Amino acid sequence: MVKHSYGKNNWDLPGGKAEENESAEETAKREVHEEVGLEVRVEQLTGIYYDPNYDMHHFVFIANNDNNRVPQPSSPEILECRFCSRDELPKPISDFTCKRIEDALNHDRKHLFHTVGPRQWIE
Repeated sequence: MVKHSYGKNNWDLPGGKAEENESAEETAKREVHEEVGLEVRVEQLTGIYYDPNYDMHHFVFIANNDNNRVPQPSSPEILECRFCSRDELPKPISDFTCKRIEDALNHDRKHLFHTVGPRQWIE
């Protein structure tokens, strides 16, 4: 989890927009490295979330940190970062972030495609 230095200073999953000629997998790896300094291996795609308010898709992956290093903020956008259990998610956090985590951890998931509604904040 990463705590942003902007907006609500909320907690979220590492991520960001793709650069030109960059795949979703490459974007995921780059963003994790830029935000928390970890080299990860992208594994399973767990969901694709369409946000009609911004006309954009969010791709969510399970990734593996093979060397078991601890995340460290490595961008001015990130105030803090850490691994968290689903029962101890830090706040403030959006219901959208919680949903993506629950979907990723649900091994019986039936749908990859979701539409994002207005975010609700959990303080």
